[in-house]
Amino acid sequence: MKKINLLVFLVILTTSFTATAQTKSKTKNTTSTINAYDYALFGEKFSLNNILTKDQMLKKYKSLKKGDSLAVKFTSKIKEVCKKKGCWMQMDLNDKTKSFVRFKDYGFFVPLNAADSQGIVSGIAFIDVVTVDELKHYAKDAGKSKEEINKITKPEITYAFKASGVYIKK
Repeated sequence: MKKINLLVFLVILTTSFTATAQTKSKTKNTTSTINAYDYALFGEKFSLNNILTKDQMLKKYKSLKKGDSLAVKFTSKIKEVCKKKGCWMQMDLNDKTKSFVRFKDYGFFVPLNAADSQGIVSGIAFIDVVTVDELKHYAKDAGKSKEEINKITKPEITYAFKASGVYIKK
């Protein structure tokens, strides 16, 4: 009888250690989500989990070729916003590289003063070739001088993003 009780005790003890270890490993692997109450939403609502950092997003862009697209969410600092309507913005990927973000179906805009805010975008990332006329248009929207606009003479390959939704930190 003592052997059976000892065996039952050992089985229970082993089971409880295994369950505790599984619970702890699950806790370590979950990523924390961002609190939506700290952000203002523009466009379509989306979940605030599985969001890439700017460094992770830059690696994704570097793996894309023209014609490829990738559904993704990422967060970064908003570097520049269209000064006329808020119809586009640029998000920082590193010191020299930006992602040019436009909004799905021209369906929403972001605040004109959103530059230097933290943003989270959800949508489609792709490589784009922007024509000289488009580049001049965007430069004019950004409030660039006539001299700066006239210096634009060739198309530019850009890391483009078509956002269906944007969260901007309040």
